[in-house]
Amino acid sequence: MNATHDPERLRFNMIEQQIRPWDVLDLEILDLLAQIRREDYVPKAHRSLAFFDMEIPLEGATRKEPGQCMLSPKVEARMLQDLHVKKHETVLEIGTGSGFMAALLAHRAAQVLTLEIDPGLAAVATENLRRNGVNNVEVRQADGTVPLSSGPTFDVIVLSGSVARLPQGLMGSLKMGGRLAAVVGDEPMMRAHFVTRVGEGKWDILQPWDTVAPRLLNFPAPSRFAF
Repeated sequence: MNATHDPERLRFNMIEQQIRPWDVLDLEILDLLAQIRREDYVPKAHRSLAFFDMEIPLEGATRKEPGQCMLSPKVEARMLQDLHVKKHETVLEIGTGSGFMAALLAHRAAQVLTLEIDPGLAAVATENLRRNGVNNVEVRQADGTVPLSSGPTFDVIVLSGSVARLPQGLMGSLKMGGRLAAVVGDEPMMRAHFVTRVGEGKWDILQPWDTVAPRLLNFPAPSRFAF
């Protein structure tokens, strides 16, 4: 097989040339990225791009909204590493997309609930996860800005897309000691925010690295004044 079409060689190069240089050095995370077949979650039309350092457009969406895509591999990997998900923990993801991030989270956590606003993408992700034998993820077609009816709390919350500001409602859905990851800000520069709930109404916030990610739908944007 030509090395340029060998998925294992391409996967190895992705890890060594994109992900490690982005300070993803946790061996368990790197092993997981070597095991989980990213190409199984990439739309067929873009499968040749599965291991490239880029966002990949998603297909199957019911609503044709701009910016529906998989995040780049290095951003997914760094978020996963910096969240320090543990085997007994419950995870909420906002923005399922194709289900790849949910699959990664599922191998680190006890249970994952992932919300996808687009019914077509929710169906695609459900099938991708089923086909790959990921059994501890529930894909729910829902708007992540709407509070869950039962008011559950989570150990980890991941926003798989960007928001203009940290969502206070989701921060309140963290258990004590729970962590939330979100990309916050406006283009051309956004920052990854890692929020840890340390008390009633108290959170620690770290902003360790910059990136840019497409917007999640329906999260509030700051008003812009026109003069």
